[in-house]
Amino acid sequence: MKIMIITETFLPSTDGIVTRLTACIRWLHRDGHEVQIVAPDLGVYEFDGAEVKGVPARALPFYRSKKFALPNRVVKKYIQDFDPDVVHVVNPAVVGYSGVNYAKKLGVPLVASYHTNLAQYMSYYNLGMLKWLMWWYVRRLHNKADINLCTSQTVQTELQEKRFERMHLWKRGVDTEQFHPGHHSRKMRERLSGGKTDRTLLLYVGRLAAEKEIEKIRDVLEESDKFCLAIVGDGPHREELEKHFEGTDTVFTGFMHGDELASTFASSDVFVFPSTTETLGLVIMEAMASGLPLVAAESGPTKEQLTSERNGLLYDPQIKDDFKNTVCRFEDETLRKRLADQAFTDVAAFGWEAAAEQIRDLYKEAAGVKVSKTAENSDTVSEERR
Repeated sequence: MKIMIITETFLPSTDGIVTRLTACIRWLHRDGHEVQIVAPDLGVYEFDGAEVKGVPARALPFYRSKKFALPNRVVKKYIQDFDPDVVHVVNPAVVGYSGVNYAKKLGVPLVASYHTNLAQYMSYYNLGMLKWLMWWYVRRLHNKADINLCTSQTVQTELQEKRFERMHLWKRGVDTEQFHPGHHSRKMRERLSGGKTDRTLLLYVGRLAAEKEIEKIRDVLEESDKFCLAIVGDGPHREELEKHFEGTDTVFTGFMHGDELASTFASSDVFVFPSTTETLGLVIMEAMASGLPLVAAESGPTKEQLTSERNGLLYDPQIKDDFKNTVCRFEDETLRKRLADQAFTDVAAFGWEAAAEQIRDLYKEAAGVKVSKTAENSDTVSEERR
């Protein structure tokens, strides 16, 4: 098959969406398919043999640290030139608007996948009164697709309640070879802990944005001197966070990738994930594969991956200080090691092959649906002409 992936985010950015896409693209290549990627032009023009077609990108006023590609007619040209069997628009919002509409106008089978709760994020940028409009806009784009995907059962239920159509659950996965406890490094631990290697090292990895609620972690450091913290990633909220954590045992590293990121996970002790807005959080699985227990908010998507008291601890965002009190339970090293061992065991069977096979089959299904619709339309026209 010839598969075009149009995405709002791609390399060199690193997040759960990019992780999922790169893993599946590699598998699709091994399975004999041709892939072309359309993404914001950030200087990457090839991945694993697939051409990356850039769309001019710029920072938006309310999110200066990341560049977005706006709707652009060049997307139509890219689709026409590549002539794909199927177009997959990932997280349609900005350049994805062009992907959805041009794919439909050109009669190309269309798959769309939902990864980010944009409506919920708006509250963190003082735009909460427009949440209804964002839901309307995103639903309108998705309902043009032949097949829609999301990454958790909880989100699938929510989207169906909001009248999103043709929803499928896209399986999750993790690279259990790259993320593994065996990548522990004493040198990395010294770097992440600021030399305080005897402390229990808390780790946060992800985008530094207001909706991630990273500020909550400071309460733990003020409550107990047994912890230190490493914050890995970058984003629009970094400057505010550096001020917020000033005077605490916190190290900011910026972005990390590949083997360095794998070593970061394996060299830490506890992964902390305060966010209450996640649709899946693949970083949770990367932490588990690295042998880390977790503290995360009790929510539907998170509970699909974590079982409290088994492989991590869940906190209740509605209870004051529950995050702080839950993390502080990891002063108990016995508890930490027990949950860490179980986290590693629970995720060991996951890989990306099943998710990639599934998306290939859905691409074929979408193309088949389109062909049958075309055939039905031809029959109707023939009947009318008679």
